[in-house]
Amino acid sequence: MATPRKRKVQTVADESYSKLDQYCIWLNEYYRSLKRAGFSEDMAYWLLTNKDSYPDWVNGVKVKDIIEHIEDEEDE
Repeated sequence: MATPRKRKVQTVADESYSKLDQYCIWLNEYYRSLKRAGFSEDMAYWLLTNKDSYPDWVNGVKVKDIIEHIEDEEDE
């Protein structure tokens, strides 16, 4: 019997992702979670775009940080 391969699980904490990538992954997961919880597409999208709806424990990347990161990558 063959032994099953262990798949490497990538997380947002993986250093290969940029800050922008991490933010986009989080937004995608938030949207999918809202859909699984039974929200309609319109309501899930509205909650996604309303930053006041984000949970308190989210240490999300600020838009200012993303802009700075993009500018740093362009400078290189």
